[in-house]
Amino acid sequence: MSQTIETPIEVRHPDASEDFDHDRPWVVLVWNDPINLMSYVTLVLRKLFGYSEAEATRMMLQVHNDGKAAVSSSTKETAEFDVARLHAHGLWATLRQD
Repeated sequence: MSQTIETPIEVRHPDASEDFDHDRPWVVLVWNDPINLMSYVTLVLRKLFGYSEAEATRMMLQVHNDGKAAVSSSTKETAEFDVARLHAHGLWATLRQD
């Protein structure tokens, strides 16, 4: 007969205070450019994200005055899709993890 020997296994439980990258949202940034009219940027933000005229105008002015504005926050896949849609409309856009 063979004898089974039980060996203790060390199990590490994650600390609730640890910051996991996959839990942080991705932010889509639109950058100022010398090509697109302010009215066009406002139109694109309304069309792609469904913002009101006032909210799209506020974001466009932030792009114009500060050089960039965060226009959406989501999962990485959705943020990548939003960046591609903005590029397709001729806007300069990037994403970063918040």
